[in-house]
Amino acid sequence: MHSPNPDMSELFADRQAQRSALHNRYLNEQFVRVLKTIGYDVGFQKGQGQYLYDRDGARYLDLLSGFGVFAIGRNHPVMREALKSVLDADLPNLVQFDVSVLAGVLAERLLKYVPYLDKVFFANSGAECVEAAIKFARGATGRPGIVYCAHGYHGLTYGALSLTGDSNFRTGFEPLLPGCTSVPFNDLAALEKALASREVAAFVVEPIQGKGVNMPTDEFLPGAAALCKKYGTLFVADEIQTGMGRTGRFLAVEHWNVEPDMVLLSKSLSGGHVPVGAVLTRKGIFDKIFNQMDRAVVHGSTFSKNDLAMAAGIATLDVMEAEKLIESAAKRGAELRLALTRMVPGYELMKEVRGKGLMIGVEFGPPKSLRLRASWNVLEAANKGLFCQLITVPLFKDHKILTQVAGHGSHTIKLLPPLTITEEDCSWIEKAFDDVIAGSHKVPGAIWSLGKTLVDNAVRRSA
Repeated sequence: MHSPNPDMSELFADRQAQRSALHNRYLNEQFVRVLKTIGYDVGFQKGQGQYLYDRDGARYLDLLSGFGVFAIGRNHPVMREALKSVLDADLPNLVQFDVSVLAGVLAERLLKYVPYLDKVFFANSGAECVEAAIKFARGATGRPGIVYCAHGYHGLTYGALSLTGDSNFRTGFEPLLPGCTSVPFNDLAALEKALASREVAAFVVEPIQGKGVNMPTDEFLPGAAALCKKYGTLFVADEIQTGMGRTGRFLAVEHWNVEPDMVLLSKSLSGGHVPVGAVLTRKGIFDKIFNQMDRAVVHGSTFSKNDLAMAAGIATLDVMEAEKLIESAAKRGAELRLALTRMVPGYELMKEVRGKGLMIGVEFGPPKSLRLRASWNVLEAANKGLFCQLITVPLFKDHKILTQVAGHGSHTIKLLPPLTITEEDCSWIEKAFDDVIAGSHKVPGAIWSLGKTLVDNAVRRSA
């Protein structure tokens, strides 16, 4: 029998040296292999704000923020106190035959930011929000079809995966949900052709696509909203990654003056501690789903309105408002994009910098000079998109910056930092990128030696 050990910090300290062994034995050993191969197995011990600290106490700047959940930074004291206050209050959580006070308050707060919508449905994750949106759209319109955009990402549960175009995620799990049709992002003619049948319940779109940080044209989202209205299709904005101030506005659709029929939120709403998702919708849609007393629970989730999750959402909004993080995201993001964009003319491997607020994509592409092109082609032949690892790995090892490639086979590195980053952090990012990208233009050199190692690993995997 194990004796009870409620002190999780002690348990973490006692067992942290075994983290890889535990995951190899009981969880996903392939992911452990990935971390070791690229040198990311540094054993993070602590997180504060936008910083992580490894087993040796070294400080890292986190530009991944847990795939965007730590908009207010890690372990914010306001978040900690909010969650502790729930646990200390002995609240009547998840009674089920009662309604949650904190859920009502969070719904009220969210809808103040999106005044053209009227109702909120809470879920446990972004993927659950997508599932709910599919059900609500079909239930409200009586239509079977769902249209989504190529290269979009909406989650990995079956309905959400049916709207996710990446074959890397879909392979092995098909057939998926019937009635789901893909159109190219930014192609209004293709969208109109798909909607013209009047059989489409919803068009589900990320205002800025997370996989690749693909930007809409200025015409696309307003045009899509107009087409949806014309053909009786619901316009659903998946703001799971772009929402909650990430792009310098509360919702990314605000940049294009679009008012969707449904908005999906998650990630940042959680404060990084308690999973939560929210579907904001028009009353007319909600009323068609929950249309009489015996259908009051026709869709729901056991844990979705739990007090810790609702408190996390309320605390996140409190911090964002008190620290003016939406305005900060707009300012810091514009400065950082400008600094990175200024590098483009000086480096032939750099293609473009794009984004809004603190959702930034740095895209690389094939160089013109023969020596660099030959090295690029070797990497591409081994594994499409491998070049970006020649940037992300040195950023991590040499400059203590954690970032990510913006999707499978992508040539874009995505920056998704906490909205709390400072001017000094932006200088750190700028200098680190400049140093690493300069190194990538030296053939032979240390970065291309890393490239050879990655190519050898890719060849071994394929063999």
